[in-house]
Amino acid sequence: MSLMNTQYDSIMRMYAARQADSRRELEERLGQIHREIPELSPLEAEITACQARKVRAAVEGGSARQEAEAELSGLQAQRAALLAAHDLTEASLEPRYVCPDCHDTGYIEEKKCHCFLQAEIDLLYHQSNLKEVLKQENFDTFSYNWYDGSDRDLMRRNVIEARLFIENFDREFQNLLLLGAVGTGKTFLSNCIAKELMDSCHSVVYLTAFQLFDLLSKAAFGGDRNDRNVQQTYPYLFDCDLLIIDDLGTELSNSFTVSQFFLCINERILRRKSTLISSNLDMEALRSIYSERTLSRIISCYTIRQLPGSDIRIKKKLYNNS
Repeated sequence: MSLMNTQYDSIMRMYAARQADSRRELEERLGQIHREIPELSPLEAEITACQARKVRAAVEGGSARQEAEAELSGLQAQRAALLAAHDLTEASLEPRYVCPDCHDTGYIEEKKCHCFLQAEIDLLYHQSNLKEVLKQENFDTFSYNWYDGSDRDLMRRNVIEARLFIENFDREFQNLLLLGAVGTGKTFLSNCIAKELMDSCHSVVYLTAFQLFDLLSKAAFGGDRNDRNVQQTYPYLFDCDLLIIDDLGTELSNSFTVSQFFLCINERILRRKSTLISSNLDMEALRSIYSERTLSRIISCYTIRQLPGSDIRIKKKLYNNS
């Protein structure tokens, strides 16, 4: 999945800007902390000097090393207590990164970090529109007011399941299939999950079913083989942390889409990459369109949740017009 030099350079400039912001924020924060706790500066000078003695003692050998380690441990304990007295921790003295895994370098050792993958996706898929949507559609703006009675209780359970999906995302392989009538909140809930994972530096690709099969078609057939963007973006379907396929069943189905849909979900299962699918269709309709083999794969590897209620968009329209 190679980028053009200009694309790679633009991503690295973003990381350089993040590092500069982090350094500037740390300098300002440390300046404020040292002004509020004047005893901290001389204590940190002692810790630095003790660390140097520990290094020298490690080279020289003997009991000096243990003595230096004991002294350093005592000084660090003093610093922790001093910070705690001002409601601070050791982390207060450290840089704050957008991505704590790679420290905003884009790389972990010589391997691209998952946040770099998301940066590539944002660049190649032009997902800026999605990020604007996620500012409006997230768990903070989610409302149960559009659901009544037992529907509200069921939706609360679905939201709990969605939060568990996010919480356990890095610990266990999982996939979600959200079913429900038009306008019951499937896309909204998918966006809630997307935002939480993107905010924690996971790579997310969001595509409608039409966009997915259009991309698969362009990658498969010769007419667009010269389209560099298509060839660049295609591998991300299989390598991103989470692929969201929205409104499955709204595309024009044929033998190509059926075979490619199975290829896509099966390959991601084999790679243990999570997928979230939403559809207005029920299980029987999915079976009739995408084959028994595909449905069997979904049943065995996906958590299936039914979203209750009627079209929320109509309810909102009627409410706003009242």
